[in-house]
Amino acid sequence: MAATSYHREVRVPVRSDLDVLKARQDGREMARELAFISADSTLVATAISELARNIIQYAGQGEIIITAAEEGARRGIIIVAHDDGPGIPNISEAMQDGYSTSGGLGLGLPGVRRLMDEFEIFSEVNAGTTVRVKKWLR
Repeated sequence: MAATSYHREVRVPVRSDLDVLKARQDGREMARELAFISADSTLVATAISELARNIIQYAGQGEIIITAAEEGARRGIIIVAHDDGPGIPNISEAMQDGYSTSGGLGLGLPGVRRLMDEFEIFSEVNAGTTVRVKKWLR
């Protein structure tokens, strides 16, 4: 595998379900390039789906950025989901299993946190939300 693949970045504007599929496919492809096992590629794709669907549902539009991560000898993938939507008034509440403002099951953000190795969320009411997650190669 060429070293250049470790520095690649993919940006997917998210405005529709088709964009969710594209972001998911791009994430799975990059995970494969980085030599993730199939099961972990699926976890990456699932996390991207959840984050992108949240963008559409709560903000209407945003962006998914997929980048290869390198930290010493460790390699992995970073996914950033960003929107300029209404923000999350209470992040700790939103991170509880079963909590949902949309009447759904509330599996999105807590589920993404469980699927990935690292999870960060930043949100400001009326300014948007950014979720940054990492999955490391095993």
